[in-house]
Amino acid sequence: MSFIEEIKKRASNQIKTIVLPEATDIRILEATDIIGKEGFAKIILLGNESEIISIANENKLNISKATIIEPLKSDKYDEYVEAFYELRKAKGMTIEQAKKLLQDPVYFGMMMVKKEAADGLVSGAAHSTADTLRPALQILKTKPGTKLVSTFMLEIVPNCEYGNNGIFIFSDCGLNPKPTSEELSEIAISSSESYQQIVGDAPKIAMLSYSTHGSAASEDVDKVREATQLTKEKAPNLLVDGELQLDSAIVPEIGNVKAPGSDVAGKANILIFPDLNSGNIGYKLVERLAKAEAYGPICQGMAKPVNDLSRGCKAKDIVGVVAITALQAQ
Repeated sequence: MSFIEEIKKRASNQIKTIVLPEATDIRILEATDIIGKEGFAKIILLGNESEIISIANENKLNISKATIIEPLKSDKYDEYVEAFYELRKAKGMTIEQAKKLLQDPVYFGMMMVKKEAADGLVSGAAHSTADTLRPALQILKTKPGTKLVSTFMLEIVPNCEYGNNGIFIFSDCGLNPKPTSEELSEIAISSSESYQQIVGDAPKIAMLSYSTHGSAASEDVDKVREATQLTKEKAPNLLVDGELQLDSAIVPEIGNVKAPGSDVAGKANILIFPDLNSGNIGYKLVERLAKAEAYGPICQGMAKPVNDLSRGCKAKDIVGVVAITALQAQ
């Protein structure tokens, strides 16, 4: 059984309802068909019902197990508008603006999650990360005790002896462009919690750089080194090391030479990238060149499960992210 199939099986133990607001995208409907057959989650599609059904029928897709809701026709629309207005009026929101925004399926879906009419939301096949996460931060906000919302990619690399048999978390690959040392430490701690929840293995965190233990010197290296120290101070029980080059982090022979005595070098299963440039490039390189399965960007630190998709995603990627979102909702 593949790892993503294991996640689906775990999600099936406690069925959750996930909102998909991009319901006229053919990939979303293909994923809905698959999820309906596999039965590990309930799906709510948002949009024009006749248009959604027409697209599904034209493509011979069975979405009969999904619930379709048109925001403007919903009996909850006025209630959600009022609740959204109350949430944002201190920021200058007017009732007219709230009415307009709640016609957007992403905003309406976020209010469904806020009001517990659904357990989580997945978007991003046809929206930018900003268009998915902005309403999430406005409506759902961060979970208690969390200082920073960040994202990770769950990477599953075939025929790979590194990490946890090719299973890695890469962070942050979708949200924070130039994290500070403090922010990198928060990303590392959140990623360890995500890893334990989803993978169930002991996290081993590598704080990545172009330097290993002082082999180079610059402000960028200092930032990663400081982030490593902050992570150790905040979470002394975590296995974390840095700064480490990528090969030092995941290849045992190289880790032993470049960072002898490290509990992480050569054994890392969580890779914390120093900035969004490197994180985004890194996960896409592995996905395309190593033919890895890449699920995400998955959000961490949000009060409720909301996850992003790459606009280049396939239906199977959406299915995987829905399964992960359902598992997070447990």
